[in-house]
Amino acid sequence: MSTEELGDAEQGGRRSGRVQSVDRAVALLRAVARARRPGDATVAALAATCGLNRATAWRILTTLEAESVVACDRRTGQWQIGVGLVELAGVASVDTLVGSARPVLERLSLQTGETAALAVFRADKLTYVDEVAPTSVVAASWKGRTVPVHATSTGKALLAFLPAESARHLITGRLKRYTETTITDRHALDVELDETRRRGFGVCRGEYEASAYGVSAPVLDNHGHPLALVSVWGPGSRLTEERFDALGEIARDAAESVARPRSALR
Repeated sequence: MSTEELGDAEQGGRRSGRVQSVDRAVALLRAVARARRPGDATVAALAATCGLNRATAWRILTTLEAESVVACDRRTGQWQIGVGLVELAGVASVDTLVGSARPVLERLSLQTGETAALAVFRADKLTYVDEVAPTSVVAASWKGRTVPVHATSTGKALLAFLPAESARHLITGRLKRYTETTITDRHALDVELDETRRRGFGVCRGEYEASAYGVSAPVLDNHGHPLALVSVWGPGSRLTEERFDALGEIARDAAESVARPRSALR
């Protein structure tokens, strides 16, 4: 912390017990989250929004970036919410999400005749935290399992709706092949993610496990960022590609049902 910031913290502490540098960081985070138009999320614009000088805003933002709380697109100079903050939100709210999603998963499984599941991103991993399987179906449980983001419908739905810089952070390096249908070409994955955003759900054609086909839709917060993912999955012999569109719409509606109680609280 700089001398200026230490002075601010001491003065703020004497006045109200608040740490001014933390107040500024929170104000900048909120400004980044609320930025909508091109140009609203540059350092200069964010500093003006928060009543800070540009140098102070830059120091705070780069500190937050080091912790992945925000991310900067160096090509445009625009700042956006980082994957670290998405992860923190997922950890803090996972119990609430599981509780509110459970009846939705039960209805989803009954409606589709397939396994319905909920996944969240936390600790740099995409993990299934709850699932409901039809009583007539014998299926392996995915609850507690982590899955790769490029080879599952759940992961592709996450990548498609994350801020671009945060998504790139999750798919650095070589894309691992798990089955014959795993997408390992970056351009092909980008095309798939564009299509996922357009239709509102991701699909998987046995790309992580050859026998597992599925569709997934994001549970979005008020800013359009994914808090969790709702999925429907089953064997390819039953969950065929011909069913993807219908099941995707059902999964998307289910994800909106999970998000709705959260929106009502705001």
